[in-house]
Amino acid sequence: MSMKNRGGEQISRSVVVVSHKWTLFLCVASFCAGLFFTNRLWIMPEAKGVTRTTSVEAERLKLVSEGCDPKFDRVNRVPTEIFEDVSKTQHAMQTLDTTITNLEMELAAAKAEQESIINGSPTSETAAKRKYFMVIGVNTAFSSRKRRDSIRATWMPQGEKRRKLELEKGIVARFVIGHSATLGGILDRAIEAEDRKHGDLLRLDHVEGYLELSAKTKKYFATAVSLWDAEYYVKVDDDVHVNIATLGETLARHRKKPRVYIGCMKSGPVLSQRGVRYHEPEFWKFGETGNKYFRHATGQLYAISKDLASYISVNQHVLHKFANEDVSLGSWFIGLDVKHIDDRRLCCGTPPDCEWKAQAGNICVASFDWSCSGICRSVDRIKEVHRRCGEGEDAVWKATF
Repeated sequence: MSMKNRGGEQISRSVVVVSHKWTLFLCVASFCAGLFFTNRLWIMPEAKGVTRTTSVEAERLKLVSEGCDPKFDRVNRVPTEIFEDVSKTQHAMQTLDTTITNLEMELAAAKAEQESIINGSPTSETAAKRKYFMVIGVNTAFSSRKRRDSIRATWMPQGEKRRKLELEKGIVARFVIGHSATLGGILDRAIEAEDRKHGDLLRLDHVEGYLELSAKTKKYFATAVSLWDAEYYVKVDDDVHVNIATLGETLARHRKKPRVYIGCMKSGPVLSQRGVRYHEPEFWKFGETGNKYFRHATGQLYAISKDLASYISVNQHVLHKFANEDVSLGSWFIGLDVKHIDDRRLCCGTPPDCEWKAQAGNICVASFDWSCSGICRSVDRIKEVHRRCGEGEDAVWKATF
């Protein structure tokens, strides 16, 4: 094919002509290639193990998560039996807690016995193996020889009868006293001579003093636990009349209860005034002026079970002492699972009060005058109280505990 330029010259040009078949073939091939590469770029491979959620399934999952699925109540609702099981579990936990507390008390007793062996306490092999019913500790002082003799002449058996009381009834009775500030002085020698004569004194590693009664109480229980394995430990003042058989019968009614604290429970005022009797130097610990003490047994006579006495023995070095020993004892049991038993027969008045009650068949455990915190002029009057309010000499031998 030829063409002319502007100068009129003849120009020759070759043109390549493609057939219609090849044109059609190339078009179809380009179209297929386009389809192939388009699918490879836009179709994302699904992750292995992951399923797609349709819009219907997504809506159903939303209903289930909100608790609106009609099948939810039938499949996932917590049955009432589970709540009952939870209640039983809580009860079992409370029982376990009580068991742990009892084991702790037994451990305290074991520690006290171990300490008595390590410290060389005079615990004989027979006393260590023998079980006693109760130990009665009569709190006394160096100046109270006449009081001790008056008790020996009335309600505390002496000589062979006292030993028989221990062997047959499991009842130990001792006067409890420490030593003087001058160890080995004339006061201590007088007590040693008295003990050689009667054999009814329990000597404590404690310096005697009225302001040290709380410390003496701790030392008494710790010492008594190490010497005698008894069910109960009793503390009584040396100006109080006691009926031993009635006391034993009273304690025996509570022997199946753990952590028993028995006495005439009271809640007297906290005295902040200096110079008055029973003044409490730490009155501010009991709240506002005019407040009362927590409930505690009056100090003339009270009894505690072995587990509580063991608790005092093990923790004696950290138990706080208030001015009044009965308040101190009550404070040591706050926070413990202790059974407080208020028995008014442990704090009867002297005749005619205790006499009328005895005639009515309700014999008193202990008798004293509240106005004197003991029997007024006890050395002169305790024989009269014993005659009119005593349970009889044979009562303790006929009693069964």
